Amino acid sequence: MEITIPIEDPSRRAALYGTADRNLRLIRAAFDVRISARDNQVRVSGEHEAVQRAVRVVENLQRCLRSRPDITDELVDEAIRNASTVDDTSDGFAVDVFLGKTTIKPRTEGQKQYLRGMLENDLTFCLGPAGTGKTYLAVAVAVSLLKAGKIKRIVLARPAVEAGEKLGYLPGDLEAKVSPYLRPLFDAMNDMMAYEQLRRFMQSDVIEVVPLAFMRGRTLNNAAIILDEAQNATAGQMLMFLTRLGHHSKMVITGDDSQSDLDANLPSGFIDASKRLEGVEGVATVRLSRSDIVRHPLVQRIVEAYGRDTNNVR
Repeated sequence: MEITIPIEDPSRRAALYGTADRNLRLIRAAFDVRISARDNQVRVSGEHEAVQRAVRVVENLQRCLRSRPDITDELVDEAIRNASTVDDTSDGFAVDVFLGKTTIKPRTEGQKQYLRGMLENDLTFCLGPAGTGKTYLAVAVAVSLLKAGKIKRIVLARPAVEAGEKLGYLPGDLEAKVSPYLRPLFDAMNDMMAYEQLRRFMQSDVIEVVPLAFMRGRTLNNAAIILDEAQNATAGQMLMFLTRLGHHSKMVITGDDSQSDLDANLPSGFIDASKRLEGVEGVATVRLSRSDIVRHPLVQRIVEAYGRDTNNVR
């Protein structure tokens, strides 16, 4: 089998290939394929499954180059690991997004349950540590629903706890003020659609990013609504957000219940709401664990180390 992959940005070929084609050689060694690059194309040939996995790595590295200047050995290793495990647990689960032939698949059993929960319910809570794909998969489902015409807009919200919700202290217009808090959501979006398309959707309010405090008084119909870092929402804010859900809409609320930036005397509305609504028809509650961490392997070890004693971590 042979597949030819076009280079998205020929000016970034050197970064994609690595010094002396090191990145390509790592891919070749990992999957025992033949790989060559010429005329702004990468050609991969070999056994069917091995070629498919190698192609995933090259495409993933091209996506990485959209938001970073170069490709490190660690990024190549992570892309190879991801491509090597992506089919082991997906069992046919795949989310179709706007970017070419890109599909997003769950890579752990917990992620598969999370994806099923979002697709089968109108309200989903996802609790879990950093690196488990909570935000990424929520954005993927929202983008997939938008592409399929099942919703008309995506609303992304996040508590701006670091600035005390007083965004007026930050320079710029609302988008500039909110951008630092919603950067993880933008990063996920960049993996799923071209930058120009994302900008068009934002300018036409098909995709809206908003601090949690600005959600009051709204009813959102025909929308996918995502609240990220929800452990930093108070009980009052959470009730306000939950009641924004309109007809033909889906809502996903994600957070790490082991971390909160709220004052010590303020309980997390995220934890409170997930307990109150657990078992309610139409609501899914999914807990991801350390075994679902899909970032650099060191992240899992870091989470485990801090997990032994979080009482003194502020």
